[in-house]
Amino acid sequence: MKTFSLSTPHKKLIAGWIGLMVISGTLIARGETVRVTIPYYSAATEPYFQKMATEFKQKNPDIDIKIEIVNWDNLLQKLTTDIAANANADISIIGTRWLVDFQKTEVVEPLDQYMDQAFQGRFIESLFNYAKVGGHVYGLPIAASARALYYNKDLFTKAGLPNGPKTWSDVEEAAKKIKDAGSYGFGLQGKEIETDTYWYYALWSFGGEIVKDCKATFNSDAGVKALSEYKKLIDGGLTQPGVTSYSREDVQNLFKQGRVGTVITAPFLINQLKSDAPNLQYGITAIPSETGNLSMVVTDTIVMFKNSKVKKAAWKFLDYLFTPEPRITFTKGEGFLPTTKSEGEDAYFTQNEKLQVFVKLLSTGKFLPLVSGYDAMSDAVSRGLQSVYLGKAQPAEALKQAAQEADAAICK
Repeated sequence: MKTFSLSTPHKKLIAGWIGLMVISGTLIARGETVRVTIPYYSAATEPYFQKMATEFKQKNPDIDIKIEIVNWDNLLQKLTTDIAANANADISIIGTRWLVDFQKTEVVEPLDQYMDQAFQGRFIESLFNYAKVGGHVYGLPIAASARALYYNKDLFTKAGLPNGPKTWSDVEEAAKKIKDAGSYGFGLQGKEIETDTYWYYALWSFGGEIVKDCKATFNSDAGVKALSEYKKLIDGGLTQPGVTSYSREDVQNLFKQGRVGTVITAPFLINQLKSDAPNLQYGITAIPSETGNLSMVVTDTIVMFKNSKVKKAAWKFLDYLFTPEPRITFTKGEGFLPTTKSEGEDAYFTQNEKLQVFVKLLSTGKFLPLVSGYDAMSDAVSRGLQSVYLGKAQPAEALKQAAQEADAAICK
């Protein structure tokens, strides 16, 4: 077998190549990848975050951003499974109502150490403070929404209330006239996620609360009055029939079709109505209440997980997402409300009369309680409501049973 020997110049050349490869390998090793789990909001969600990842990469060439889109229905299960296997992303958007459970199990990173007063000052204060647990910031409000009552102007004008209902008495009187004219007066959700939330609107309007001092309080006199009001509307034929077959989207579709006088929902319906029902004449007002303007504010929160190995890089990306241009683009694209002050000053909000209804409600809106075991309580309340809607139980007994189940689940 023939053998070869390298001359000294060749040896030096190869040694140089090896050195370059080692240096190059070192540089690659220093590059970091930040994994980001994002729930699907709409067809605009993934393109937006991919664009943000690309633009961030241009400014931070040593950091790669990997976007993972997950359906909302599967998000909590995926996060729980991934966390148990130590295979979760570095940062993720979550429903803020899950934050206490995540903080309690010590899987989310407190963010106080990463931010200064200038960064905190970017946010609308009430939304920023909502994601605090035990006085510490564990998440940033990345999506915000409020709830208000959309009403069909034609139907309500004919019913004598051209500016929509202000109280439940208004709802009843108008719904009777709308029913006589061949439509449904009050759109009532009775199926799927947020079935309980659709009832909390009435609970709050009668002066009730959901939880106090880690004890279910929705079964109060106010709660019974609120559920009795919904039952009264159902029994009077003033809602669409078979409410337990209708999700929020189903009721929204009835509204788009002009078949129901009202629906309580979020600002994203404005964009949907523009494309799906451009000729529908509608108004937006606060949720009916005897005590003045009422709304609910909902946020989604973006968190950093404690087991992330690239926390500084992950924080850099979070910081970027909350600069004016990315925020305004996201909020407009998804039909949300501002979470930062710069968004609220944009002409998209200040010059949009319908959106301004929601923006003004942000400062006085109610928040869902942040307690561990919230989803179990939500399920118990929804089952109790459905039993009443179907005529299988009376409001007081259904709420008492739901409260017992809730007390066994929350704050444990």
